[in-house]
Amino acid sequence: MNSWSEPQPDSRFVVVDGVRIHYKREGSGPPLVLLHGSASSLQHFDRAAALLAHAYDVIRPDLPAFGLTGPREDRDYRVPTYARTVARLLETLSVPRYAVAGNSLGGNIAWNHALDHPERLSGLVLVNATGYPEKTVPAGMRLARNPLLRPLLRRVMPRRAIERNLRSVVGPGSRIVDDAMVDRAYQLMNRPGNRSAFVDFCNTDQPDRSARISRITVPTLVLRSAGSDGRRFALDIPGSQELVHPDGGHLLPEEEPRWFADAVEKFLGSSADDCR
Repeated sequence: MNSWSEPQPDSRFVVVDGVRIHYKREGSGPPLVLLHGSASSLQHFDRAAALLAHAYDVIRPDLPAFGLTGPREDRDYRVPTYARTVARLLETLSVPRYAVAGNSLGGNIAWNHALDHPERLSGLVLVNATGYPEKTVPAGMRLARNPLLRPLLRRVMPRRAIERNLRSVVGPGSRIVDDAMVDRAYQLMNRPGNRSAFVDFCNTDQPDRSARISRITVPTLVLRSAGSDGRRFALDIPGSQELVHPDGGHLLPEEEPRWFADAVEKFLGSSADDCR
């Protein structure tokens, strides 16, 4: 049985702006950074990373507040702060230019990074990304924003609630939510400090930068599920491409790793050809 709350043999750590970032790195080729969503971890990309590692230097961190990285001492969970941390992580790893793909919150961080440092990005992939103010808020985040429940959730995060939340965000035909997946999410959420960090993240006032999305100049691929409300990214980002999965849920890289990996590889390959 895996102990997800402990480092794995391929775990790496680096201190970035006072935060001890847990990350994994595999493969060779052009650098590709994968950013997971909220209440998740770098394991979200396990199968997709294995598929992409034959062609890319795949770098995937546990974002602050989650996984083995855990909470920030300053409790600053604003998306632009996340974007700065990702930029500093790549600087620390001496990776000057890279593509970035992010799911959900990870997509939000990715497009903010594209606004702030377009010169560093060779490509941008947004997967069911967030960032528009009218975006639907998941049930787990709504609970964490409830002032009556916040103190309780800082002390305990029931396994049943985590399982229910996971099942609510995958596609109707998905079979990926099993005991192993729930155990992983439960163990990581219950690492010291992670429950409170999640509550802090959910209650952080996020700046609305959505009016600037149309200024993104990085070649962009928008991946979304047919039932998602992410259509605006493809409409607002000039020259962007879009692929829609007919029946996937919110966790497309985990639900459909082959579909995700093939789409990313095809897009980044064509983007590289366009730059020659």
